[in-house]
Amino acid sequence: MTTVMNVNDILNILPHRYPFMLVDRIIEMDVEEQRIVGYKNLTFNEPFFQGHFPNEPIMPGVMQLEAMAQVAGILLNKVGGKEGQIAYFMSIDKAKFRRKVVPGDTLRMVIQVTRMRSRMATVAGRAYVGDELASEAELMFGYGAA
Repeated sequence: MTTVMNVNDILNILPHRYPFMLVDRIIEMDVEEQRIVGYKNLTFNEPFFQGHFPNEPIMPGVMQLEAMAQVAGILLNKVGGKEGQIAYFMSIDKAKFRRKVVPGDTLRMVIQVTRMRSRMATVAGRAYVGDELASEAELMFGYGAA
């Protein structure tokens, strides 16, 4: 598995910082195909595990969606002359949660652009643990200046 972008590269693109940075590395990015694959390694030290739930830590579904949105934001920054712009998360459709995501899991997020316009983009996002689908959704973004 080759790293295309490490955390320092990601920090140069995304405005997110601890504790809300939910992408550790990008292993694939195809700007022409408008597809990206990123990872988040989950440890028990993630702040959300402390309260969700104390006796059975589970990554909240909304955090899985946010992690997918951050990976999408990296791709959208590179597609269609949008470099230096922030892709703002605008809406979620067809979100489904298929399995628990727990400490020790590695969340692999696969994002594919499905629609690209000058000021908006829609992507299909899927998050996996191993080969098992954990969550999926359609995510919409609007652009603004950095």
